[in-house]
Amino acid sequence: MNSMTSAVLDESKVVLETRQLTKSFGGLVAVNSANYRFIERQAHAIIGPNGAGKSTFVNLLTGHFPPSSGEILFKGQRITGFPAHKVSRLGVGRSYQKTNVFPVFTCFENCRLAAQAQLPTSMRFLRPAAMYKEVNERADWALELCGLTSRRDRIAGSMSYGEQRQLEIGMVLATGPEILVLDEPLAGMGKEESERMVGLLKDLARRFTLILIEHDMDAVFSIAEVLTVMVNGTVLESGSVEAIRASKAVQDAYLGDGAEAY
Repeated sequence: MNSMTSAVLDESKVVLETRQLTKSFGGLVAVNSANYRFIERQAHAIIGPNGAGKSTFVNLLTGHFPPSSGEILFKGQRITGFPAHKVSRLGVGRSYQKTNVFPVFTCFENCRLAAQAQLPTSMRFLRPAAMYKEVNERADWALELCGLTSRRDRIAGSMSYGEQRQLEIGMVLATGPEILVLDEPLAGMGKEESERMVGLLKDLARRFTLILIEHDMDAVFSIAEVLTVMVNGTVLESGSVEAIRASKAVQDAYLGDGAEAY
């Protein structure tokens, strides 16, 4: 099976779609003919062991890798081959496995830089003050949404690892996305930090389309509405959380004795 099941698919709300999306590196097929449909304001988790093709797929979705073949559509518009900055400006925001913040800047400055990066470039050096006001407001809005308003003027590098991960999500929010693509947001966190991040992701899933790659299965089951299991670049199974839990193929491969493979 290589797509979401019809039981969870609402055609009228598809915001991002791939059709036969394939990526090869020489003789290695990292993503093989992937058909996905991501629904507006739905949390969709992609799970599987290391080497399954999850991060490669995310890199394709966000314009960091060009596909070898197939298509990507955003709200019905073909965006196959668009570079990362253009995909971001369309409304697809992405975080990374490793923390990607500016450690010498404050939280506010980090978010302001992210918001400012979305402005159209030009050779006009004098911009209306209202434009900067909008950027500042968006930065403050992002900090509030990711739970870091109290850390607004804190230097990012002085914060805990978990807070820096929150800030990275805040920077993604500051770009004004419709879709959040989060690559292992809980990686390296302790119990308390993980619980705080899960709470944040649940809140965000009510506002945005969420595409999540994560190895913490407890977190995945508590956040996601749809699960896709990948192995060797292909989809083993995709469907509701309940369907994946009940799938014998998934249980045999991953959720039984092999659950720790995530």
